[in-house]
Amino acid sequence: MKKKSKFPKVIAVSLLVSSQLLLAACSEKSNNSSNESSSGTYDPNSHLEVSWTAMLHTPSPPTDVVLDKIEEATNTTIKFNWVPDASKEERITAALASGELSDIVSLTMLRNSSVRQSLKSGMFWDVSKYLDEYENLKQIPEEVRTAASIDGSLYGVPFQKNLGRSGLILRKDWLDNLGLEPPTNLEELYEVARAFTEDDPDGNGKDDTTGFIDRSELRYGSFKTLSSYHGAPNGWAVDENGKFTPEFETEAYLETMKYSRKLYENGYLAKDFAVTAKSDQQEKFAQGKAGIYTGMVDIKNLKVMAEGVQDQMELIPINKIAGPDGEHRIWSENSGVGGLLAFPKSEVKDEAELKRILQFIDNLIDKEVYMLMTGGIEGTHYELGENGEFNILDDAQWQKDVQPLSSSRPSEVTHELVDADPKKQLANELIRENDKFAVLDPTVPLDSQTANERGTELEKIIIDATFKFIMGEIDEAGFQKEVDKWKKSGGDDMAKEYEEAYKAAK
Repeated sequence: MKKKSKFPKVIAVSLLVSSQLLLAACSEKSNNSSNESSSGTYDPNSHLEVSWTAMLHTPSPPTDVVLDKIEEATNTTIKFNWVPDASKEERITAALASGELSDIVSLTMLRNSSVRQSLKSGMFWDVSKYLDEYENLKQIPEEVRTAASIDGSLYGVPFQKNLGRSGLILRKDWLDNLGLEPPTNLEELYEVARAFTEDDPDGNGKDDTTGFIDRSELRYGSFKTLSSYHGAPNGWAVDENGKFTPEFETEAYLETMKYSRKLYENGYLAKDFAVTAKSDQQEKFAQGKAGIYTGMVDIKNLKVMAEGVQDQMELIPINKIAGPDGEHRIWSENSGVGGLLAFPKSEVKDEAELKRILQFIDNLIDKEVYMLMTGGIEGTHYELGENGEFNILDDAQWQKDVQPLSSSRPSEVTHELVDADPKKQLANELIRENDKFAVLDPTVPLDSQTANERGTELEKIIIDATFKFIMGEIDEAGFQKEVDKWKKSGGDDMAKEYEEAYKAAK
């Protein structure tokens, strides 16, 4: 094992290097693609000093309170380099370009062109042959490994998540105030959005509420979920002949745009959605400015944020909105893969060190450490009821000490907790139920050189066009013009490459 100098536990990432250096950096790492030691012998109980570039989904990094316990349980000293989720694309791209990386890098944007190129370049270790040596890692299902692989190589430990985590959260107290039942189909959902906007659901006599509160993302805002309800494919559709069609060339996608445009034109979708960040979206919902939110996983956080502001708030999660054909569907994010815990060869020099770090990742999935990263310290941050119900004791303290760590858990599916909050527990159960009708993206395990090189810029063409259509800035002809631009700019090449990869994998 290499010796590393002692370092502080938590620092912020500051990466300002131009992404133009990416290809040169990738080439340099590729030249070091064979760094294995002859034996790979390591001591699984040795003390490990490890640096980790991880995503930060909260305003501030965690305190050392729980981190100390994690280090004690795993016999490690951890230096977290936190990357705010809002700037992850810029920061991670710059880090990959500069080669300034940590021992562990959380790569959550597997469809990002720069990330994809870096993975294929040989910059990171292929861990395929090592996982079965570890008690927890060997439990990762084969389909998850396949979905996280590129050309049969697995360049990191997959973050394991449920197949379909999306769904809706509605203000149940507003439904009750207006005498409405929870919606079960698209027509009823539209009516709820109208009533939440026009019928004074909070009873304050003011015109100050709307239906959908949304944010500047197609994928994680309302649109992707609504497109699932309409029956659109998840990313791409593939027919029996192996022909690939992008989702935005389907009738269901067009119908989703029309549905969203009608919401927007009537004020049932927040007018500023295209410039609203996730944190602002959540804050506005917690302040009582809207009654429909996309993302069942956030139900507890929204309730906590509303304390002292909207104490009367009662929420209900909904995972089933029937489409025009009466069927239930929900899109699956990367087939249950939330990204990779990747190990750069520039930092992890040999097989022995890699194996010790994999042991650390394996330890993070142990129930003891999982509970530390999920709940914190029992008796201080959480308690378990007589029937094992999980209950956070002090939300404010939990948010400071624990919540920032929870997004770095290698697995969200290995252990199941019964949440003491019945609405959060219901949301958890509905997310698991989504597995039954989750719609997978057929391109997740496939490779396309065009997608690797230009996928992000091509995607932006469609994102911008979809937003413009929803906001009435272009019509169907204008949208088709942008689709044609996408095709000529590499979209057609991408489709052909996916078709070839699909046939080769058969």
